[in-house]
Amino acid sequence: MASKRLRITLSRSIIGLSPKQEATVKALGLRRVRQQVTHEDNPTVRGMIAKVPHVLQVTHEA
Repeated sequence: MASKRLRITLSRSIIGLSPKQEATVKALGLRRVRQQVTHEDNPTVRGMIAKVPHVLQVTHEA
């Protein structure tokens, strides 16, 4: 069975975020607004998403 993947999009600018939040967004691989990355759906990535939900959009990838 294939593992589930998440498509993560940076929907707002990281300007004004705390340094920790900014580092979390960058660790996900996001640099520019509307940039998309794909990650495995695991607790580590879910925890990173939970720290900055107000600047991200997350969808499931088939």
